[in-house]
Amino acid sequence: MKIGIIGLPQTGKKTLFQILTGTEIKEDRKKSKVLPGVADIIDSRFEKLVQMYLPKKLAHARIDLALLETMEKEAISKGTIFRDIADMDAVCHVVRSFEDESIYHADGSVDALRDVEMVNSELIIHDQIFAEKRIERIQEMVKKIKDEDQIKELALMQRIKEHLEKEKPLRLMEFSSDDELLIRSYPFITRKEMILVLNVSEDDIGNDKLLDKFSEICKNDKIQAMLVSAKVESEIAMLDTKEEKEEFLEDLGIKETALETMTKLCLKALGLISFFTVGEDEVRQWLVRRDSKAPKAAGVIHSDFERGFIRAEVIKYDELMEHKSEAELKKLGKISVEGKDYVVVDGDIINIRFKV
Repeated sequence: MKIGIIGLPQTGKKTLFQILTGTEIKEDRKKSKVLPGVADIIDSRFEKLVQMYLPKKLAHARIDLALLETMEKEAISKGTIFRDIADMDAVCHVVRSFEDESIYHADGSVDALRDVEMVNSELIIHDQIFAEKRIERIQEMVKKIKDEDQIKELALMQRIKEHLEKEKPLRLMEFSSDDELLIRSYPFITRKEMILVLNVSEDDIGNDKLLDKFSEICKNDKIQAMLVSAKVESEIAMLDTKEEKEEFLEDLGIKETALETMTKLCLKALGLISFFTVGEDEVRQWLVRRDSKAPKAAGVIHSDFERGFIRAEVIKYDELMEHKSEAELKKLGKISVEGKDYVVVDGDIINIRFKV
């Protein structure tokens, strides 16, 4: 599962990618090259569990990211950026929303809403062109041989084309399981979930009113949006200790880093939730698809756990934080024993019992 980071020139996407992944980007890097990276999921629940259990080992869940080619006119006209986006599972669009005379803007002025609408339009046009070409090809094939599957696909492609002509992304369109089979290999990029990251100045950190002008487009086009100051986040990342970072955040009036917010949105975009395994030896965060049942979560830990699943002992994170220990929860009867039909909830602390 991979999230692609895109954006116009000089938006701060490279800085954000470096902070998230710890990857150093060389100046001589080829612009057209996709740069892969891995980011730890930043989750305050994990940190509190580590403080409680003081384990010998700890392991964050991680997420795959990729810095894609800058959305310049050349990349758009060649279509390389769209091929790269098609390989991603979700898209993170970094948009410049800060003024700085020393940093140029390709269009001469900073207008975040204009830039968002322009990029969204380019993505929709890409899908529209593909649908039109596919319709033409199927129509030619149907003239020669009337194939039932091709006739079904033609009708679907015409529906897709009509939807895109309304300037709406395909993630708003409902597809049946049969539809999915017909188009699963096609490079439709507006089907992918999108996160909008507004890169703001230090003065605008926490100024959620800046998001108001995007509320309509986010609601109508199913986009998650957030604020970040890549400049401030880079300063936080350079601090040596956790205490220094917490003091810095407190001085700025920030409850959590934007990176924590961003990784939460990334998980939401990918349809993933977190669960934890805990103990004196190790505290570990795991990721599983939302609405997964207990055996599937067990399989994330090890295939033997899923194959030989017997039961799951489940602790609710909030209850553990409230009562401070597993021993207290046992006294209160708050550790539940769940079977194969239990649906894992975000934040569950799970101990798997299995036999192979």
